[in-house]
Amino acid sequence: MKGKAKPRTGMKNRIPLFFLTIIFLISGCRGHMNIASSGKENKEGNSILKSEYFKHYADLFNRMENENIVTLIPNSGSWEWMKENIPLFECPQDNFEEIYYYRWWTLRKHIIRTPAGHAFTEFLVPRSYADKYNLISCALGHHIFESRWLRDHSYLKENVRVWYRGNEGGMMKYLRNFSSWTAFALWQSYLVNGDREFLTGMLNDLELEYRLWEGDHRLPSGLFWQRDVSDGMEESISGGRKVRNARPTINSYMFGNALAISEIARLTGKVKLSAFYSAKADTLKDLVETKLWNSRHLFFETLKEDNTLADVREAIGFIPWYFNLPSQGYESAWEQVTHTEGFNAPFGITTAEMRHRGYRTHGCCNCEWDGAVWPFASSQTLTAMANLINNFDQDIVSPDDWFRLLEVYVESQYYRGRPYIGEYLDGKTGYWLKGDQERSRYYNHSTFSDLIITGLVGLRPRSDDIIEINPLLPDYKWDWFCIDRLKYHDRELTICWDKDGTRYNLGKGLFVLVNGQLKGHSGKIEKIVCSIY
Repeated sequence: MKGKAKPRTGMKNRIPLFFLTIIFLISGCRGHMNIASSGKENKEGNSILKSEYFKHYADLFNRMENENIVTLIPNSGSWEWMKENIPLFECPQDNFEEIYYYRWWTLRKHIIRTPAGHAFTEFLVPRSYADKYNLISCALGHHIFESRWLRDHSYLKENVRVWYRGNEGGMMKYLRNFSSWTAFALWQSYLVNGDREFLTGMLNDLELEYRLWEGDHRLPSGLFWQRDVSDGMEESISGGRKVRNARPTINSYMFGNALAISEIARLTGKVKLSAFYSAKADTLKDLVETKLWNSRHLFFETLKEDNTLADVREAIGFIPWYFNLPSQGYESAWEQVTHTEGFNAPFGITTAEMRHRGYRTHGCCNCEWDGAVWPFASSQTLTAMANLINNFDQDIVSPDDWFRLLEVYVESQYYRGRPYIGEYLDGKTGYWLKGDQERSRYYNHSTFSDLIITGLVGLRPRSDDIIEINPLLPDYKWDWFCIDRLKYHDRELTICWDKDGTRYNLGKGLFVLVNGQLKGHSGKIEKIVCSIY
């Protein structure tokens, strides 16, 4: 459901881009452009958007609930925390904007302070199987991907250090209770914040974890096994809570982790170690492609204990693209993501294909992954799909397809007319299956803001000084959007789209600004590559 566009209050007389650039140079590039977005004044340095314009979201969310669980940053302090920490975003589709701020508001609820530093919880209520401080490692990779966009990088760093060093100097007891793509996520966070000292300081911890997984979860074939429940995916069609199957999840995770450890070792000058882990990644890539690809289904599937494929397409078959693992030629799998008998349900991306005889056969409300829609998996699939569009030569899916699936993801995050994020929902009705349970509220088990930034807005993080953006927004959908105060490589990025030039008075088109200085422009929505300097 599309929201109503906000009224435009900008000047009607546009300043041509050439003259705008001259104005930037004369004024010392301090961002003194004429900004009239929704009546916003430029009182925040080089920002185009004024933070106070978005305060009403936090006020609304605070009024929506009786704050029966008060965390480190209470509702009364939510806006001040958001104002200091999050990139600002506006667009003409109200539900996108509302859910963007809602997800940051909910993430704040999960910040706790431990004796070892700040950390992120998964549930607000205590869980019997959690580690110290009620921590659960299942969604740690998601927590890193999402929190890498916080302006205060210490939250991410402390969270990771708690997990790896918060148990009397060692890793937490239950860190490896769930499959992990932590090393890969930390490499991706480095591409945003450039914190080389922190990343390289984690190398020994990450390598130790990798070796422990090799010691107790690697099969004679070289693939890794995992139980469904320890993948965070209970009650699947392809396996069970106790069986040891070679799943696309853990094998893709370990590929990504090996690749990341190789890159981190390279940063430290450990050439042999870097090559060693690069070879591990190459081996896993070959094993996933040769052992987990079902050539009849044209899909990556679980390899069961009896060495047969599970014979069911599940959303975990898209995960290899989350890590850019597959070679060119496997893209046909993505035909299923838009197929109405595949994964394309009215209220989200199902966790198993709807045509399968085992779809939704495991009862209700037992954390079933036999087809119900889980935001955990939806955010993985959308991230993988964005990689496919950006990094692979294919014509199977388009930005239009990606945007529509993201739009459904947005639309699903409501319950009884209010913004909501929980555990999982029925893909055909949109009903949240644990929506009335306290445990399910504000479930911190997926990403959303990262999808807006890296997919919709299209900032593709890199390790060099090049800014690359490729918005996955069809040009006929929105006339404008802006993301502002986006901290990237220790600079302030602003990315704006203004179809007719009347919203931001920068001229017509797509703009990239760094610390208020114009660095890139195109007259249409397309890839822009420009220098950060």
